[in-house]
Amino acid sequence: MSENAPGPGDPRGTSDPAALRPGGAVGGTGESIVVRKAEVGRRVARPAEEEQPQVFASNVRRRPQSEAGYDEEPTGVGRLGVVLGTVLAVLLVGSGVTLYLANRGGDDAAAPAAEAAQTPTAAPSAPPQPTVPPIKDTAAVLPTVTGAFGKPAVIQVPKAKPDGTFVVKTLSQGGGPVVKKGDWVTVDYTGKDWESGKAIPGSYDKGGHPQFFQAGAGELIAALDRSIAGHRVGSRVLVVAPPAAAFGAQGNPQAGVGPGHTLTFALDIVRATDPAAVVQGAPVPAPAGLPQVQDHGRKAATITPPKGVPAPKELKSAVLIPGKGPKVTAGQKVVVQYTGLLYSNGKKFDSSLDRGQAFSFATGGGQVIEGWDKGLVGQKVGSRVELVIPPSLGYKDQAQGSIPANSTLVFVVDILDAG
Repeated sequence: MSENAPGPGDPRGTSDPAALRPGGAVGGTGESIVVRKAEVGRRVARPAEEEQPQVFASNVRRRPQSEAGYDEEPTGVGRLGVVLGTVLAVLLVGSGVTLYLANRGGDDAAAPAAEAAQTPTAAPSAPPQPTVPPIKDTAAVLPTVTGAFGKPAVIQVPKAKPDGTFVVKTLSQGGGPVVKKGDWVTVDYTGKDWESGKAIPGSYDKGGHPQFFQAGAGELIAALDRSIAGHRVGSRVLVVAPPAAAFGAQGNPQAGVGPGHTLTFALDIVRATDPAAVVQGAPVPAPAGLPQVQDHGRKAATITPPKGVPAPKELKSAVLIPGKGPKVTAGQKVVVQYTGLLYSNGKKFDSSLDRGQAFSFATGGGQVIEGWDKGLVGQKVGSRVELVIPPSLGYKDQAQGSIPANSTLVFVVDILDAG
């Protein structure tokens, strides 16, 4: 990828490292990175954590913005879907011709089929999406929430019916930074279905996990996605989500949410990470024989491969800033900053820091090149890690954009968060 490639949402499309993986560039907006998504090429099973029902997952999820992580084929379609779509199109055209000829009758029935094929047909309209109401801090009736931050909340819903207001209200103010739209956040939650009075599986339940997501990115239902920005880390927030901000008319049977039901949540904002952040700490020099790194804060580091040292044939890694967080485990979603270059000539081909936008992916699921999965799993959150990746764990004999075939790759990666 060129150094001035378009960033996320750039209308110029994909000159991003989807072009940096076997199979070439595919459509989408972009972040970046050397990613081989699970659906591309050979099918790789998703991490077990992703297979669990997601309480907050919307029915139509926005694609992850990752330059090197797009599907070669649209999600849920594949080659079989393309074939079936082609067959369906042929059948539709054929049926249109038959109806046209039958309606004309007489000698006109011998008119060229091409003329009938040109008859416009109405395309089926998609069902309208419900409009999420504006957020308010009160309503005619509200649930009662008790319990302290960091522990399961006790939610009592009124007997009265909800009035359809989308409520977001601070119950206890935290002392941390204010969450901004686009920040990566970790949120614990307790939830209840207002109409049924039944609890929704929460992060404090046995086997439960906090939600880890980018605030305001539109990847989750509005009840969570729109409720975090503007509140301080350490706060507990009450959310009353009408159907349009929750699971709509269809509900969510997996979560025990009935059709058209209102949900109420107590959200604990545990942590927030600026997408332009880098890890903090005094960097140490890389070991002799590995590329040396000059830190530039929030700008891409200068990485200099050693002269006269052959490229290693095995994965090499070095911790340049030791983190104090938990170790990254396979299946976790991680947020990182990175800079990548060629070992052969030191030419940079990509950096998330050039865009000021951290990159996220799920470890251990084939979403990134093998050298990333092997080199980052087991490292601590808050660490800066240098990886020297041989072709066998990178792109092998496939040229990818500005990366020649059989290239050894060098990355400096800041592990900002994981969840």
